[in-house]
Amino acid sequence: MMAHEQAFFNPVTRTLPDGLGLRAFCTETARIAVGCLHAELVLYPKPGLVSLVDNGSHADMNAATFMRSMFSLRHYFARICRAGFDDAPFAVLRQLGIDAEVRMLGATAGINTHRGAIFSLGMLCAAIGRARAQAIAPEGDSLRAVMLVRWGEDLTAHTRPANARSHGLQVADRHAASGAREEGALGLPSVFGVGLPALRRTLAAGRGMHHARIDALFALMAHVSDTNVCYRGGAQGAATVRRQAAGFVDMGGTAHPGWRAYALECHRILVAQKLSPGGAADLLAATCLVHAVAHP
Repeated sequence: MMAHEQAFFNPVTRTLPDGLGLRAFCTETARIAVGCLHAELVLYPKPGLVSLVDNGSHADMNAATFMRSMFSLRHYFARICRAGFDDAPFAVLRQLGIDAEVRMLGATAGINTHRGAIFSLGMLCAAIGRARAQAIAPEGDSLRAVMLVRWGEDLTAHTRPANARSHGLQVADRHAASGAREEGALGLPSVFGVGLPALRRTLAAGRGMHHARIDALFALMAHVSDTNVCYRGGAQGAATVRRQAAGFVDMGGTAHPGWRAYALECHRILVAQKLSPGGAADLLAATCLVHAVAHP
């Protein structure tokens, strides 16, 4: 583990223990979810993104902003996990997410640090709770199935809410980019089909979790058409991110002896163009959550 990754609390390294009561289960799920957001924050090199080392492409936020945001979300993840256990309708989950966003913006003085993560990790926590209620092991495929079977229709409708003209939706219209809503409507396919396999391949090859998260992030950057990137840099910016990330993946990722120098150069390029793949960062945290709660 890199020295700067030890600054706050340890990243997630274990699964949900067996035998927890429901309240403790939801609390532990929330702890793991926040730990996954923290693991994403402390990861470095991480092109264009805020870390403990620098602010990436952002002039309006830093690591302390993200820490305040994470602290504001700790109860939300427990509540939405319990709501999933209780078989709550999507309208309840959505309101919990809206309330969490209000708390996040209050903690960050109006800066959007984790809007995408509120949605993606929140839905995963709800699915984890629902899987617990149904005595289903929280494996990747089962979590995705729980999410889609119980809330899939509502998630699809949520992709295009009436009268909503957020930056993400405007960018999606203009550039056909995918955002958190689109990922959610399909059951987070980039998490289960791209991020998780990349992370687990690296671990299976004997490299550590730091390397696995780097490989998963670059795999997601190469795959996802990120509304965060398109909003800042348009189609050309999105192409730059995908090209740089694909180059990293094609060279073998962290298996290549020059991976760190390549990642740092990618960071320099994205910062110079003020590009920030925040959508991929949120999906990395979601990937880490699925990996952490799955049984070995």
